[in-house]
Amino acid sequence: MFDDDLNRVYCGPAPDPSDLWASWNLDPVLLACLGVLAFALGRRRGGAWAVAVLVVAFVSPLCALSAALFSARVVHHVLLVAVAAPLIASAWPARRTCQAVPAFVVATAVLWGWHLPVAYDAALGHVGVYWLMQVSLLASAIWMWRAILAPGLSAVEALSLTVAAFAQMGMLGAILTFAPDPLYAAHVIAPYAWGLTPLQDQQLGGVLMWVPAGLPYAVLAVSLARRNWLALKAGLSA
Repeated sequence: MFDDDLNRVYCGPAPDPSDLWASWNLDPVLLACLGVLAFALGRRRGGAWAVAVLVVAFVSPLCALSAALFSARVVHHVLLVAVAAPLIASAWPARRTCQAVPAFVVATAVLWGWHLPVAYDAALGHVGVYWLMQVSLLASAIWMWRAILAPGLSAVEALSLTVAAFAQMGMLGAILTFAPDPLYAAHVIAPYAWGLTPLQDQQLGGVLMWVPAGLPYAVLAVSLARRNWLALKAGLSA
């Protein structure tokens, strides 16, 4: 049986439904870091939105809910790698073409690695490992999106890598959806308070990763296609 003390992750103990909206994370160190990031990126394109997404992920009750439900943790991770990371990459763009494929491979390996049961449970059982998870997910995704959005990368490669980024997440979601047993000891008890079994919670998380998570990738793909079309149009009219 999973030690209940290990369920007291950074965002606090898994809340009951009646306690959720009181479960805001007001860690002064976190708030200071977000303030610094807001100062650094706030006036850049997408910077303010990136900080807002991180506030939702780490300050709002979603942070505490992700200690209870794997499905909430999936939402948390999607916000990091598919919303906050590309927004930060847009606000802090690369100035020259980067090696996009290695960045994609590393970001994929980091995402899959942290969803191995032993790594995932370790992160939810120790604050230091928790932050290693969060920082590595966000940093590797920022690297990938900066490389994909970098000037000089061909439209075909940028769009292909964006589609591949969603495809690998969808594949991971499918594996989690069809797993016959719950994989994560960290969520073996808390889902019952939310009317879910651990396996149902895991299946919901897999479906969220498999289907709705495609929306931010679709938005990014359309944005890339539009950017390249405008660049091509400007080149033809020059």
